[in-house]
Amino acid sequence: MNFSYGVMQGRLSKIIENKIQAFPEKYWKSEFSKANKLGLKSIEWTLDYKNLKNNPILSKNGQLKIKKLSKKYSIKINSLTGDCFMQKPFWKIKNNKELIQDLKKIIDGCRVLGIKFIVIPLVDKGSIKNYKNKNNLIKICNKIKKYLHNSKIKLIFESDYSPKKLKYFIKQFDQNFFGINYDVGNSAGLNYDVDDEFKSYGKYIFNVHIKDRVKNGKTIRLGKGNANFSKLFNNLRKIRYKGNLILQTARSKNNQHMNEIKINLKYLEQFHNV
Repeated sequence: MNFSYGVMQGRLSKIIENKIQAFPEKYWKSEFSKANKLGLKSIEWTLDYKNLKNNPILSKNGQLKIKKLSKKYSIKINSLTGDCFMQKPFWKIKNNKELIQDLKKIIDGCRVLGIKFIVIPLVDKGSIKNYKNKNNLIKICNKIKKYLHNSKIKLIFESDYSPKKLKYFIKQFDQNFFGINYDVGNSAGLNYDVDDEFKSYGKYIFNVHIKDRVKNGKTIRLGKGNANFSKLFNNLRKIRYKGNLILQTARSKNNQHMNEIKINLKYLEQFHNV
């Protein structure tokens, strides 16, 4: 079984403001050629709430530049991670009309570029803490569903819920428009079992983030933490997963970001033909 690897936008550029992840405003164009050199197939776009309106995905000129670079370097943009939603979670904020309009504009931009999946992070500041949070999200998504109807875009949730809880949660959404983004590193950090997760909601997984984390700890190089990649790839084969595997790996400590991705890709090779 062949696996298609991509990289999270910003992972091939300098670290910005000491953040592990941020939109690389000055460097995003150069990441297409870098990804191509590494043999990657895609880049997962990122959006921050800060300077959101200036993100090229939201302007005609920016969209044109993205299309040209994507074609030139054979790098697809299949997915987008909305860190902006984690920074300003519309399901938690009372006066959220502007935030929901931002979501619609993002859907419009994704439609133009052929982006299939928008990741909604229900972790950290976006984590669902009570019934009110969950109910608000469901209500808003039911309204947004009408906006998604004429596109092939899905909103997919990345959550810190346990396997059973996430299975119950995702079943409350229309499967034509919503699904799950699976992050093997985050699950390891929460001490969840990969087999349990895939048994619970494997059929709802449309995008996968690849990282490694220590239990209750930080992101580190692949193979150095508690993520069980053998179980991951076995389960991906079982469900005949055909989506992307997005490297959202630890950052290089000495700005050798392309080399760090090479090391991680090499590590993953051992799981391909097991």
